[in-house]
Amino acid sequence: MAARTGGYVPLRDYAVIGDGRAAALVARDGSVDWLGLPDLDSPAVFGAVLDADRGGRFLLEPAVPYRSERRYLPGTNVLETTFVTPQGTVRVTDALTLHDEVALTPMRELQRRVDGVSGTVRMRWRVQPRFGYGTRPTRLVRRAGVPVATAGADALALCTWEAGEPRCEGDAIKGSFLTAPGGSALIAMPFAHQEPLVLPARAECDVRLERTCAAWRRWADDRIHPGRWRQAVMRSLLTLKMLVFAPSGAVAAAVTTSLPEHVGGERNWDYRFSWVRDSAFTLAAFLRLGCPAEAHAYFWWLMHASQLTHPRLQVLYRLDGGAHTTEETLPWEGYRGSSPVRTGNAAARQIQLDTYGELMQTASLYAQAAGRLDSDVARRLAELADLVHATWQDPDSGIWEVRSAPRHFTQSKMMCWVALDRAVALAERRLIPDRNLVAWQSAREEIAAFIETRCVAPRRNCYVRSAGSEDLDAAVLLGHLYGYDGDVQRMRDTITAVGQELRHGPFVDRYSGEDGLSGTEGAFLACSFWLAESLARTGRLTEATELMDDLVDLANDVGLYSEEIDPATGDFLGNLPQGLSHLALISAACAIDAAGKGAGG
Repeated sequence: MAARTGGYVPLRDYAVIGDGRAAALVARDGSVDWLGLPDLDSPAVFGAVLDADRGGRFLLEPAVPYRSERRYLPGTNVLETTFVTPQGTVRVTDALTLHDEVALTPMRELQRRVDGVSGTVRMRWRVQPRFGYGTRPTRLVRRAGVPVATAGADALALCTWEAGEPRCEGDAIKGSFLTAPGGSALIAMPFAHQEPLVLPARAECDVRLERTCAAWRRWADDRIHPGRWRQAVMRSLLTLKMLVFAPSGAVAAAVTTSLPEHVGGERNWDYRFSWVRDSAFTLAAFLRLGCPAEAHAYFWWLMHASQLTHPRLQVLYRLDGGAHTTEETLPWEGYRGSSPVRTGNAAARQIQLDTYGELMQTASLYAQAAGRLDSDVARRLAELADLVHATWQDPDSGIWEVRSAPRHFTQSKMMCWVALDRAVALAERRLIPDRNLVAWQSAREEIAAFIETRCVAPRRNCYVRSAGSEDLDAAVLLGHLYGYDGDVQRMRDTITAVGQELRHGPFVDRYSGEDGLSGTEGAFLACSFWLAESLARTGRLTEATELMDDLVDLANDVGLYSEEIDPATGDFLGNLPQGLSHLALISAACAIDAAGKGAGG
């Protein structure tokens, strides 16, 4: 039987399912330990991953000892877990089903189908909903004989077929049943928020699950990546698709909040927002892998969201495009005692100058693909370039959102250079107003001079974390990836220095030096992929390929990555699945494949 320690499983044991609006974490032992409803960034109705006692869950597992294996059905985000027991084998299929616009169906529905493979196995299930992070009392009633849990304007039902008679006991709905070879049981959980709760028929559920699988396969079949790491790239793309919030086109950084960067520490943040820092990687991935609709929707979401705070950019925005992200603390114990548990993110109010470079690179990629820019967007981009021209000399909090005093981070200056460089290129192509072109060109040269004189360690001839510092920062590699036109040998030496001083095996730390927070953290996976890509782009193809092979092997059994990994244990750390980790994988894989073709490999 899968073991829990203090009620918690290793983060590596989670898979994710989603429907473009909501997303759930499913543990290897069959427990749904995280699900925000009605949307991905809504309060959790199941939150046991953050509080094993008070968070709530949906348990479904054999009532006897077992071992489990799992996979995603090929080309889908539908999870299949096989439980093997001494008495027999059962297969559980989990999905957040996709909405059928033709018929009257629940807008949100979790389906859990149990198929008997061999022998006879007793299964047990228990649903403990906790509406509003457990802050709202749950009322259990029956409607047409179906158990329904309600709290205010929210309701969920447990519709069961061949899964035993549901019983309402205390704050839970539970049941048990025996499987037989060829038999099939189903538990469907429709959910409603300020709308009627629809109780589906079994036949409707079966059809909807089939259509969900088919829809995912059709989408995946149109995205072909023929490179060396095709399977990892396609799983990353399917994961990224689950992070797309369909109503707006935004892409969430992760499904979860407050999963710790260090178990027992305070580095626990809410990642259910969309970060501007991820925008260029996101648009590039969509365009490279044949997702024009997603690229278009995401770009326009970004333009609409950033308009709310124009001309300044907010570090992150809500999935609906809103700018209000107040950070609060929940009275939960946190994953394995890692508190605080936060909702909202105060980093939204930080000044991070690198975001302007990310947005201008994103606009440049979109303009290249579309061949034009909307006139209002073009005007706003020019105004953003004017703002960078006026503010690039200011200190900021940097890409890593440190909570120490602002400083002159090298990566921020490089991305200011990128912002003005892309603005110059767009103006020269007459895609944005060029009235301040000369000023942008002049400031671009001033930024380069600042970087090359004040952000360098002379002895090592490498770029450092911030002006006057001797610390290193893996984020400086992004300057190289985005085409910062600095000293070529210095950038090569920086790549070497990062590999020597921040790398441990396949793992790369984000930076050296303090950041205003106590405790430690794991190795940040995106940094490892950035190093692999940088190695490939500077001709060190063998090293890049070997590192990439090692990194692909670090995924969990269903191909997912968290934000960080503990190098000593291999344990996942931080929120998951982490969009930036998967985006960095896609970027590195494409770059290494391209470098191999260019070298005749």
